[in-house]
This record gives sequence, C-alpha cells and structure tokens, in this order.
Amino acid sequence: MSEYQNRTVGAANSFDFRSYIEKNGTVVSRWHDIPLFADESKTLLNFVVEIPRWTNAKVEISKDELLNPIKQDTKNGKLRYVRNCFPHHGYIWNYGAFPQTWEDPTVVHPETKARGDNDPLDVCEIGEQVGYPGQIKQVKVLGIMALIDEGETDWKVIVIDSKDPLAGKLNDIEDVEKHLPGLIRATNEWFRIYKIPDGKQENQFAFGGEAKNKKYATEIIHETHESWRRLITGQIPNNTDKYKINITNLTIEGSPGFITADDPLYESIPLENRLPPAPIDPAIDKWFFISGTTI
Repeated sequence: MSEYQNRTVGAANSFDFRSYIEKNGTVVSRWHDIPLFADESKTLLNFVVEIPRWTNAKVEISKDELLNPIKQDTKNGKLRYVRNCFPHHGYIWNYGAFPQTWEDPTVVHPETKARGDNDPLDVCEIGEQVGYPGQIKQVKVLGIMALIDEGETDWKVIVIDSKDPLAGKLNDIEDVEKHLPGLIRATNEWFRIYKIPDGKQENQFAFGGEAKNKKYATEIIHETHESWRRLITGQIPNNTDKYKINITNLTIEGSPGFITADDPLYESIPLENRLPPAPIDPAIDKWFFISGTTI
C-alpha cells in the first residue's frame, strides 16, 4: 500500500532493531491503525508480514511498546530463532499477523477448549513471492488451523496474496491441496515439531490437525476482530495492564489510547536510523532430524 512506509531503527538481528510504520509520513500502530479489511466487501484483508519465508529470526509485532513496532523476540536474554527441522528451512511461508485482531486470553473457545493466546491472529501466506518484515499484503482467506500451544488456542490462518499467479484458482482450503499438494501437510508438521530442538514437547492441534475451510476461518477472523474492538475501546480495560498490551493509536477516536502527532508520547518515537544487519550465529543454520518427538 503506497501510503505506508517502514521507519527502521537499528540493525536487524540485534536487540535494538525496531521497524515502525508510517502512513503519509506519520508513524502509526501496525496493530491498531492499519485496517483489517482492505476493501468494502471485506473479501480482501491486510496482512502484516513479520517473518519472510526461508528465514529463521522470530520477528513480531511488539504488543507492549508504543505504537507496536516490529522487533525480534527474546528469551532468557537471547534473540530467538527457529531451528531448521528437516526438510524445512526456517519458516516455510511468509508469516505474520492480521492487524486489528486479538485472541482474547479470557475466552475459552467452545471447540478447542483452550483460551486465546493474547496475540494478534497469526497468518501463513502461501504465495510465491518472498516478503519482507513490515510489508503489508492484501490477501484472500483460504482456511485455518487450530494449534494448541502450551495450553492456548493459537489459530493459524492460511491465506494467499491477492496478486499471486495462483490467487484466482485458490478460493477455499481444498484448492490448496489441488494446486499446492503437500503444503497443508507440511504446515501441520512444521508447527508440530518446530519447538522440539529447543527442548519442548511436540505441539498438538485441535480438530485432529484438520485445516478448516474459508467459512470457518472467516468466523474466527470476525470474532477476533470484535475482541480487538472491545480491547481498543476500553471495554475490557484491566487486560491492557495484565496482558502487557499497549493500545496507543492515532486513528481510533474515543479509544483510551488515542493520541495525535502533537502528543509528547508521539515525539518519543525515534527517527529513521537503519544500520546494516548484524551477523547471525552460524549454529542457527544447523539441521535437526526429528523422528516422532526425539531428535
């Protein structure tokens, strides 16, 4: 979308890296200010790329920082990377999130029997073009999978870039197997095993690992959009502190987090200061061969 542009601070693969997004020169929130729906019919959705296909750095929208820049996740004082679980290298799709969605951790889904994971809705974009962190793509929804990650429902929406050569042929989840055979099976495997090299157990899926169709996915998207709406308008104010969520925004008047570009908070946003990427530990390229739940 031409009116949006990244503002990058620091070096990729470092603790200081941040990627903000500007709309017509003003920094806005990737999570709260970019609309979920890209057209009036609500058939195209805006998708924020966090992690390009074939890369390993676990980069994500920061829920707790002012205007929600993209940054690299950390754990135990170290930058997080996913391991290469044979035959996969890094993430096998452009991975990211839908803006203006929230998986409410106070709500138990009636079919998965697990609470939301307190994140924007995760998205796997399966088109042929490799994206870049912070890119906004307009996508078609195809289906959804329900990962159960450490006892929480972690939905994974399957989409395709509306400009992809296959977009006209992919209209529902069964079309994916027809035109991209094995991709849904590989997606299931990837999510089941990707944490095993870090000493975690194999993840589980609801619905026996089945990918649900476009209709089901659309219902989940609308549910999480409504949860976000209640969050951003202060109808569930305690959750912003308890779940470490920053709702500062520049477009939703009436929200407790609404500010303008004249606000002193806005003036604290750093200016562009893009640095060359920092080197990545060569050990990140190691391959892990996993059989069942053992390495």
